[in-house]
Amino acid sequence: MDRTVTVRGDPHSVMQAILRQVAHYAQHVGQIVLLAKQYKGDEWISPSIPRGQSEAFNRRVKAGEIPQR
Repeated sequence: MDRTVTVRGDPHSVMQAILRQVAHYAQHVGQIVLLAKQYKGDEWISPSIPRGQSEAFNRRVKAGEIPQR
């Protein structure tokens, strides 16, 4: 973990290189979600809490109706 690695000609610590790769994967996940959303159109179901519905979700979790995770 103390080594320096080179990514595209730039020196990084091992931790920096790992974080760079994880961020890169996250960008691709975002691209896939965007394409899926466009493909499904009006049939799209959000993989997260829909905008404006956080309070209702939190109430349902607190009431034990749904798990938080």
